[in-house]
Amino acid sequence: MGDKRKILFFDAKPYDRDFFNQANKSCGFEIKYVKSHLKPDTAEFSLGYDIVCAFVNDVIDKQVIAILKQNKVQLIALRCAGYNNVDLNAAYGNIHVVRVPGYSPYAVAEHALALMLSLNRKTHKAYYRTRDGNFSINGLIGFDMHNKTAGVIGTGKIGKCLVLILKGMGMNVLAYDKYPDQNYAKDKGIRYVPLLELYKESDIISLHCPLTSETHYMINETSIAPMKNGVMIINTGRGKLIKTEALIKGLKSRKIGAAGLDVYEEESEYFFEDFSDSMISDDILARLLTFPNVLITSHQGFFTREALSNIADTILKNITEYFNDGFLVNEICYRCEKKPCRKESGERCF
Repeated sequence: MGDKRKILFFDAKPYDRDFFNQANKSCGFEIKYVKSHLKPDTAEFSLGYDIVCAFVNDVIDKQVIAILKQNKVQLIALRCAGYNNVDLNAAYGNIHVVRVPGYSPYAVAEHALALMLSLNRKTHKAYYRTRDGNFSINGLIGFDMHNKTAGVIGTGKIGKCLVLILKGMGMNVLAYDKYPDQNYAKDKGIRYVPLLELYKESDIISLHCPLTSETHYMINETSIAPMKNGVMIINTGRGKLIKTEALIKGLKSRKIGAAGLDVYEEESEYFFEDFSDSMISDDILARLLTFPNVLITSHQGFFTREALSNIADTILKNITEYFNDGFLVNEICYRCEKKPCRKESGERCF
């Protein structure tokens, strides 16, 4: 590719450096890692770079894209599957955007299961009890997941992985997807049902759909009302799938028996950072953390060695395709979901 292409890597953590440096040995890009999030105040750092690499909590709005374009950045490489933080309308015709659509669906599905099991059997509480010499099991009672009904919302790669796991545990599985895969449902012995039926019949509801205008705050007071008393809600998708105030109200009334959250609607300030020596100023997040039946993890569902390796390999492959003038398999634009998109005929989005 001639001169080394230069990548500016935002929101860099030690594990990012480790996996990307290893993957880059066969590519030879010049990578600079910065701790800062990509946002209007830091977009100026991109001057002199060909590519910026961003993550889920970076702000890639119209203003940021204008700065990147002015600085002659050619490609935005997202090291995640979701792209609701990107203004695709502003990017179209200005800067190409690529993502990592499938780093490891097993990682996220298995984390969803971990949240379910921990909340059900209170293993996180038992851990602290026994460390303090308390071997009482009072208050740690759970329920058999076998023969219970799980509702899986979104049956992409992650949702389908979770379906197989839950079926293997002997659970009945109901599914909802905007584009149901009926052949898959027949093969795996699950049923696609309307959302209302899923809400009414499920003992556990797990969210695995993208954040769109249709799914924004899909879990709210109206959707919680018909759910079973004591329902468990798991969210490893996007924080704004759930209206947090409605979730808190459901927890207080005990309509919701437990909630496992790997994401939070206002997570960008807190998740992936260390606030152990300071106070959490987000009153809603602080309130959530007081509930004994709420388990929050810091967007770590993807966090396995296999996933990090796949992310690094895919990102660098995306970049190589771009500068070799190849078809961008993982490109996204505002037309990709609306159809028709040029990508469908094997062309770049613009």
